[in-house]
Amino acid sequence: MNSSSATIISNEYHVGTSEGNNIQGPRQLSRYESQKRRDWNSFGQYLETQKPPLSLSQCNCNHVIKFLRYLDQFGKTKVHLQGCVFFGRPDQPEPCTCPLRQAWGSLDALIGRLRAAYEKNGGSPERNPFGNVSIRAYLREVKECQAQARGIVFEKKKRKRVKHPIMNLKPPA
Repeated sequence: MNSSSATIISNEYHVGTSEGNNIQGPRQLSRYESQKRRDWNSFGQYLETQKPPLSLSQCNCNHVIKFLRYLDQFGKTKVHLQGCVFFGRPDQPEPCTCPLRQAWGSLDALIGRLRAAYEKNGGSPERNPFGNVSIRAYLREVKECQAQARGIVFEKKKRKRVKHPIMNLKPPA
């Protein structure tokens, strides 16, 4: 008699039989899925350590921004302060006391993974705190601040105007 078994791996069921070769082993997660799961767990732990602890349903964009600021203490990107002699210079010939922060690109990627994880774990896209406009504004501010502090110029991409075929018709002469 076949006995059926099911294991949950990353909210996905893998069903097989306990006899013979029919059992599916745990599926190897992609690097992205593994990182997304780690990030989701880290954010959950962060919420639990708040005073008082927060549930995900209580979480809003302000909690997400506090989480991003909390992560700065683990950053590896030197962000020069306004009074630093290296402010606005891309090179740093000698050490300075300016703080290390999370790089803008790392925060942007993290928010993308958390946004996807929120929806994968049953959250609605309309209530996703990681997709809030305040988060986009915060990330834009971090990007501009870090670029200015490190002497990096980001060119804004110009949108190409798509010529609409009907709108481009010339009136008959």
